[in-house]
Amino acid sequence: MKIEPRRQLSTAEERRETVLRTAIGAFAERGYFGTTTTAVAKAAGISQAYVYRLFPNKESLFVAVVERCFVRVRESLEGGAAAASGTSPEVVLSAMGDAYARLISDNDLLLVQIHAQAAAVSEPAVRDAVRAGYARLVEYVRGASGASETQIQEFFAVGMLCHLVSSIDAAAVDAPWTRTLTAGIRHY
Repeated sequence: MKIEPRRQLSTAEERRETVLRTAIGAFAERGYFGTTTTAVAKAAGISQAYVYRLFPNKESLFVAVVERCFVRVRESLEGGAAAASGTSPEVVLSAMGDAYARLISDNDLLLVQIHAQAAAVSEPAVRDAVRAGYARLVEYVRGASGASETQIQEFFAVGMLCHLVSSIDAAAVDAPWTRTLTAGIRHY
């Protein structure tokens, strides 16, 4: 008699993690407004009803995805700060910027951030999540770098420029305007 291996059932937390990982890719591809919970469920290999057991609605799922992305950004900035070759604000900010440039080479994370900023315009819960995420990042960068307000503002401004340059693939266009926008921007 052949004994079948016992099927290991996933816990709700494991399924939640699977749905979040899957949802990052789905929301990156189609944005908040273009992604359905049905598509996320299908990609995760579960029913839409189970998605709703884990997340009460699409908005809460997207907010969880946005929060996950901010955690990943924070972790990359922490890694950059830890790897900095010195302690001056300029050196620490440069190391964090390099770590962030490496992180957003993961196109899904970059696209979720862009979609979240766009959805924040009309979706209050998304706006609150984006605000809270940036608030935590700004305070982390302030504490980790010791940089001035102007340096911190420039750090985040360059980060936003990185989003634009990456999303339009500006490096693929050889023109004066792209050379202006991409000068000094790191790509991986």
